[in-house]
Amino acid sequence: MVASLIKLRFLVLRNSLKRSPWQLVAVIIGGLYGLGVLFAAVAGLFALNFAPVELISTVLVLAGSALVLGWIVVPLVAFGIEQTLDPARLVVFPLSMKQLLVGLTLAGVLGVPGMVTGVVAIATFLPWITHAPVAAIVAVPAGILGLVICVVGSRTVAALSSSLQANRRFRELGGVLIFIPIVLIGPIIIGITRGLATSADVLPELARGLAWSPLGAAWAVPVDVAAGDWLAAGAKLLIALATLALLVVIWRRALAVALVTPPASASRRVARGKTGLFQLFPATPTGAVAARCLTYWRRDPRYARQLIMVPLIPVFLWFYGTNMGNPVLLNLCGPLIAFFLSLALYTDISYDGTAFATHLADGVRGSADRLGRLLAVSVIAVPVVLVATLVTAGVTSSWGSLPMLLGLDAAALLGGYAVVSVSSALIVVPVPQAGDNPFKSAPGAGFTTMLSGFATWGVSLALLLPAVVLAVLSLVFSSALFGWLTLAVGVVLGAVFLAIGLRVGGRLLDRRGPALLARLKMLRSA
Repeated sequence: MVASLIKLRFLVLRNSLKRSPWQLVAVIIGGLYGLGVLFAAVAGLFALNFAPVELISTVLVLAGSALVLGWIVVPLVAFGIEQTLDPARLVVFPLSMKQLLVGLTLAGVLGVPGMVTGVVAIATFLPWITHAPVAAIVAVPAGILGLVICVVGSRTVAALSSSLQANRRFRELGGVLIFIPIVLIGPIIIGITRGLATSADVLPELARGLAWSPLGAAWAVPVDVAAGDWLAAGAKLLIALATLALLVVIWRRALAVALVTPPASASRRVARGKTGLFQLFPATPTGAVAARCLTYWRRDPRYARQLIMVPLIPVFLWFYGTNMGNPVLLNLCGPLIAFFLSLALYTDISYDGTAFATHLADGVRGSADRLGRLLAVSVIAVPVVLVATLVTAGVTSSWGSLPMLLGLDAAALLGGYAVVSVSSALIVVPVPQAGDNPFKSAPGAGFTTMLSGFATWGVSLALLLPAVVLAVLSLVFSSALFGWLTLAVGVVLGAVFLAIGLRVGGRLLDRRGPALLARLKMLRSA
């Protein structure tokens, strides 16, 4: 049965790639990137064979700990945890929980990230060949244990987030709740970076501490074997095995709950006339689209996931500004938030799914659709950007730079809106369906999303360039005139870009609406 699951995993992947040539290109590029990372990692491990034992121990434990943490955290904040075999679709088959856990684990190992990680994990024997042959032998099973911890840890987080979505209140707020501990990681990482920058002696001590933690225990076993400390090696092996056992128990429980608990539905009330946010917008196609989209922004965890950068930006700017002795760096908070929020809609129709058919059936013009979506996100973006700009200017006593900062805000928001008005009428990518785990990603979707996202960012940065040049001149020459010119150019040129983007995007949507719907249906059936 497990072998059938693995075969099914590759059949699903093959069929998904057949449906989308771009997804095939993304997987190929991702594979080439993985091969590059693999070659560099293996070459580095072989080079460590000529380094001192203490350096080998430090590098292996720190890199292994970062690898485990990356498997757990990065998919949540980046492109989603790829699950070719969706457990929810396997529940109707006669699979025991043990078979399901083993099958999903092997499916994770056989993906591009899993295979790259596996080869690197096994290659950790290379540094010990000349120093301690026994440690080289032990490093192979220890590396495999570390690989399994990575995969199972990633799947555990995915199952836990899916379980949260089964509850109505957690489904509405779960995305934000999940991001709270992730936001707190920022100060921790920067604090560690500061310590490492000031003293290289911290690294061995940090490695020795992580060696006794669930993150680094598996990678530290051959280190103690090389040192002849078999008692410590056995203790760390027990820590690694206990970590894996605990992850399996949590995963099993979360998966069991997710498989038998249907997604909760919000209570339905029948009311006359307009209800909810529809009362706040005019009774026009643009107003209806804006009210519907703003409802999604308020209640859909998939949209909440896109807001993670908002609380992270001021944290990072404050820490980096403190480290560099330049607190004025915090003034970039508003423009950066404006940039990221303006691009949140670059594939907005993908989140509509087949519900986009209602726009076509009701004859909503493309221009009304484009403007309604921008109005919805502006309800969130404009107040947040203004508050961030004013507060940071007050904190740093930079009121003289306020026109320049507001100009950058306007250029970033309006220019970004112009780009996403066009991109969301052209680009449709695989995304989690409504009610699904918001951290799930279709095979190849992560790299496809990354490529399209980078293209959108590039165009938006090009449109932002005139305002940036004037802002730099304002700072270099301490010129209030250039600051006001930045504001004027940001507003006027941004408005021109937005008008062009709305016009072009609306026409594209009118012409390509049926093709987009067909693509959405194909992705849903994948």
